[in-house]
Amino acid sequence: MWLRTSIKHLPLKQLLTTITPIRILTSLSTHQDREPEEKQDPYSLMKEDPIQVCSAIWVRSFSNQTQAPFSNLTGFLSKFDLWVLAYQRSCAHFIGSFPPRNAIHSQVLHHLLSLQNAVVRGRFSWNNKIHPYILSPNEKPINEFTSKRKVQSILESDAPCFQDRVVQEVLLLILEPIFEARFSPKSHAFRPGRNAHTVIRTIRSNFAGYLWFVRGDVSEIYETVGTDVVMGYLEKYVKDKKVLGLIRMALRARVRNQARAGNEDVKFGKKKKKKGPKKKKILNENEPKPDPFWLRSFFSFAPEEAAKVPSYGHCGILSPLLANVCLSELDYMMEEKIVKFFRPSKLDSIWRDSINDGSHNPAWPEFVPSSDREKTRRIDYIRYGGHFLIGIRGPREEAVQIRKELIEFFESIYRLKLDNSKVVIEHISRGILFLDHIICRRVIHPTLRYTGTGGIIVSQKGVGTLLSVTASLQQCIRQFRRLGFVKGDRDPEPLPCTPMLYSSQAHTNSQMNKFLETMADWYRYADNRKKIVGFCAYVIRSSLAKLYAARYRLKSRAKVYGIASRNLSRPLREHSNNSAPEYSDLLRMGLVDTIEGVQFSHMSLIPSCDYAPFPRNWIPDHEQVLREYIKLDNPKFFCDLLRSIKQEGLSLPQDEIADIVWEYKTLGVWSKRSDGEKELKNGSGNEIMTL
Repeated sequence: MWLRTSIKHLPLKQLLTTITPIRILTSLSTHQDREPEEKQDPYSLMKEDPIQVCSAIWVRSFSNQTQAPFSNLTGFLSKFDLWVLAYQRSCAHFIGSFPPRNAIHSQVLHHLLSLQNAVVRGRFSWNNKIHPYILSPNEKPINEFTSKRKVQSILESDAPCFQDRVVQEVLLLILEPIFEARFSPKSHAFRPGRNAHTVIRTIRSNFAGYLWFVRGDVSEIYETVGTDVVMGYLEKYVKDKKVLGLIRMALRARVRNQARAGNEDVKFGKKKKKKGPKKKKILNENEPKPDPFWLRSFFSFAPEEAAKVPSYGHCGILSPLLANVCLSELDYMMEEKIVKFFRPSKLDSIWRDSINDGSHNPAWPEFVPSSDREKTRRIDYIRYGGHFLIGIRGPREEAVQIRKELIEFFESIYRLKLDNSKVVIEHISRGILFLDHIICRRVIHPTLRYTGTGGIIVSQKGVGTLLSVTASLQQCIRQFRRLGFVKGDRDPEPLPCTPMLYSSQAHTNSQMNKFLETMADWYRYADNRKKIVGFCAYVIRSSLAKLYAARYRLKSRAKVYGIASRNLSRPLREHSNNSAPEYSDLLRMGLVDTIEGVQFSHMSLIPSCDYAPFPRNWIPDHEQVLREYIKLDNPKFFCDLLRSIKQEGLSLPQDEIADIVWEYKTLGVWSKRSDGEKELKNGSGNEIMTL
């Protein structure tokens, strides 16, 4: 009591003089090294367009034909425009909106400049949640008045730090173009312009004719790979010590945290408490809304190969890039093995002469005509994340030998021990499951029609095998059962969609239509697209009918269909009240939303499989644009072009098309002329053309 009364009667100035030094001491340790940065003007450093800076990195990476390592990347870290772009992208991830460049507050720019200087000068540390350089727009700063419980909850939370995300974005903007120019075209996961659809289309176009398949799962490399292994592959192409030091610190944090968590589990062995029902969270104004129900449901439909995403310590969004860097050694090894393994056979129907012959018919690459018993020895390879697929045209003994070499390769290079359950050998006749699609073949007897000599159309009966890529119905049922839409396996019974119980009929139908549209796009390249999408539409429509029967007390799905029609587009009422206004009147006044019918209620409304031809040496659009730009930027290209115009002259496309049509009418074929195929006869101007 005496102490309380003495403090109460102290003069106000004396009390303030005793408290202010405490605040200064607490903030001095965090801001004493940031005073020189605050003197800089961030607006004077914003001189360039960040998109132009990123484009320059892409062009420089793809122009580097010698594959020489990049030794000086600190200059790109010193460009403040890249940090502003990284901040905008981080805000888009945390708060769901991309802030314009001119709308960023000056105080935020000063904090961002402090973060940049800390990274460049080596004072940055990962996962610093107590004294961060910059905060998220929705995050409140920690001061001396923050309770210990709040500080402890912040430190123990798994939520990533905002400033870590900004640094990761900057490193990704710099490192991604460097490695994209060096990655193999056989890799399709976690790369711009490539996805699971490009894998399925590549398999349909390039994997016809293979008998044995080796399917491997090496996703353990996402967790068990060592820091030295990752840094060893990074140092092959990046020699900048500043960038390598940042990534090494992030990787080492993973090892320390995992070891500490494992020791605590062994030491204490506490049982996890059961969590009670979660309270509904009220979102703030600037807080991002959670993903809608249809999007969460579709993400839960992800196949096994795409569900697992690598995460290395505090690397965050850099982890998929680092995983591809590690597994690129596997891609290079398989590309060399493809060339060494190739042994052509004149008795085979495909790949008779060279490794790039491909199928006899580029317009129908899935069909392989029958051939003799002697086959051309050839393999092909494709990888999606930690899963790969190898097609082998040859006996099973060679598939066993390839599996043995792969196991030895992973043990020596990645220090990863694999068994036969992780690297499986399967025959094409039994079907191979990859990305929830089944790769199989069937024997067909097509009638081949072609134009012979003199323009005569020849019809000939043929026999061969057709590569089929179909969606797995069992995998689809398993995913629906895991989401709670059906029960049972062989004869699944739809269940009511309870998460949409308190939503209106218009909102529920709209959400499920978006889900069905996304599912129809996911199965776009499956041969049984109509069947699988029709099954998804039946499950969703029956689930909604059961939900509406429970909500509006209609007792059965038949009564729901009788009132709301087959596609559930007519309004349902909770009670029969003659005084209630009609739905059409409310819709005309704008008081209710339009009820969309559930899509794909009839088989004729479901789109067919997309059989658009896929080039064998396909590259994404952005790489094509980069290569064309680099070619046009080369002065040697224009000199060669000018020389060819002076020697051969200009030819219009109309003239070329007229020549092609005339040759087809007269000869039945198109004779392609090239410099190597032209042989001028002495004394005559005739040309001998090879067909």
